[in-house]
Amino acid sequence: MTETELPELPRGIALAWGVAANPQRGPKREMSVEKIVDAAVELADAEGIGAVSMAAVAAKLGFTPMSLYRYVTAKDDLLLLMQEEATGLPPESHLEIDGWRGRLLALYEAQILLYLRHPWMLSLPITGSPITPHSSAWLDAGLSALEDTPLNAEERMAVALAVTGHARWCGIVQAGYTEQSRSSGLAPEEVAAREAALFDRVITAEEFPALRRGIDDGVFLSEADPFRFAVERTLDGVAVYIAGLDRGDAHAAAADWVGLDAAELAGDRRLKEAQKAVREAEKALRAARKLERQTLREARDRVAKAKKPA
Repeated sequence: MTETELPELPRGIALAWGVAANPQRGPKREMSVEKIVDAAVELADAEGIGAVSMAAVAAKLGFTPMSLYRYVTAKDDLLLLMQEEATGLPPESHLEIDGWRGRLLALYEAQILLYLRHPWMLSLPITGSPITPHSSAWLDAGLSALEDTPLNAEERMAVALAVTGHARWCGIVQAGYTEQSRSSGLAPEEVAAREAALFDRVITAEEFPALRRGIDDGVFLSEADPFRFAVERTLDGVAVYIAGLDRGDAHAAAADWVGLDAAELAGDRRLKEAQKAVREAEKALRAARKLERQTLREARDRVAKAKKPA
């Protein structure tokens, strides 16, 4: 490929944009990429992403797996198209809201609903920037909400990604609780109560003091939404930063990415062995400290008992 030659679109992305070549021959009965994707999404919604295979989708449509491969040549392409279909377009209603903050919060809530309707989306790997039409539309909506602010292009992208990240993390946790509730037959509040009871059994003040205080304060039984609190406080910080820019403050310096050292990326065997030894030593240290705390607690109990009058 020369410097001026553009890379060829992967077939899955080309299918998503509607620019992939259609098969010359296909099943006698009507078939299309859209029908294949719709059937796959229905399977995933009903039974989870593990139920989706080319054979299962073909059976649902009444065709052979080889018939599907004429339209979607790889399962990875099918997963990409399923994600694109389930994602859909951002709701037009967010445009009726005034202000960058209100629009971003509306997009945040809409994204969480997507994950609750299609929790299997959360198990698909993130392999890079969103290049498909619907995913691009969501990112565009977030960036558009910030266009009238003094944020520069990099800052607008950072804020849009932060809101998306908050929504995804909230979706992961909420979808997990929903799945537990469905599989156990317990109400969501009963699932939370069971989880709180398990934490209560294993978390000690000696080993995890801050977490123990949180449990005693009832954080796992609280009805408050910690994810909404977090995204609101993130946007509070953005609002303060924007106010500073309006006053004439300089833009913050760009931060470097967190990344692995080149030696780690190279997969050096001796380095991996050394890192494993460090992890084992840290594990042994934690176990020793736990034993120390337990022994100290038992010694205190013995002293207390000895001081009691007979």
